[in-house]
Amino acid sequence: MVITDSPWSAFDHDRMLDALAARENFPVAARLLPARHRADLRAVYGFARLVDDIGDEAPPEQRADLLALVDDDLDLVYKGGTPKLPQLRRLAGTVHAHGIPAEPFRRLVEANRQDQVVHRYETFEQLVEYCALSADPVGRVVLHVFGAQGAGLEGASDRVCTALQIIEHCQDVAEDHRAGRVYLPAEDLRRFGCEDADLARRATPTRLRGVLALEAGRARDLLDRGAAPLMRGLSGWARVAVGGYVAGGRAALKALAGARYDVLAHPPRPRRAAVLAGWARALGRG
Repeated sequence: MVITDSPWSAFDHDRMLDALAARENFPVAARLLPARHRADLRAVYGFARLVDDIGDEAPPEQRADLLALVDDDLDLVYKGGTPKLPQLRRLAGTVHAHGIPAEPFRRLVEANRQDQVVHRYETFEQLVEYCALSADPVGRVVLHVFGAQGAGLEGASDRVCTALQIIEHCQDVAEDHRAGRVYLPAEDLRRFGCEDADLARRATPTRLRGVLALEAGRARDLLDRGAAPLMRGLSGWARVAVGGYVAGGRAALKALAGARYDVLAHPPRPRRAAVLAGWARALGRG
């Protein structure tokens, strides 16, 4: 494979990252953070987006090889070599500056490998297990970036990250279905009498809205149980950054409820003002 000819090797541009970050529910590298933290968070986000986009958008016959390339570059990062991909070269500085272990990054790659063979989840518990690969590692890395690892906050971080991932799955039902994936638990879809065709409609039928309300409620519970101890255990810029993630999740839940869970007509996204207001509230809590 010729790396320099791959569009995935050019993903590292700041403008592209900014455009992608703007579509997220939460601020990825808020401008009010010091430049050193912004750079580290952008490096982590750039890696996560690269791996996700390989798993979702690269030609299917190339995905396994491209994910293997990411693994090879991770080997180079931890051996002190020079990675081939620009995203991994940028990530290397963050990894070495903060002593971040390889395991969270490996799990993100594994999540995308799983996406190639597992397209549906039978139970909510299985979905949570998937989020342990696809979402929780990001929170673990963020704790390292701010020097908050080892403070007993990992479990709380995992709950927050899983909640944020489930919220995005609720918002992106149509997009995921077009890609051949369904992240809403199959047993819940059956319980509410949903058919596969419901996921492709132009407006969300009532029975599917019931499933979305159920999953959003579960995400809210996870977010509540994770955010309180996590915010209490953080201080300084770590608290500022994580408060933004929590606020984004809460604002997205509010947007889903405000749209009455009609995610097929137009995926509801939180308003910037709602995120900022929630951010201020999160920082004001003890």
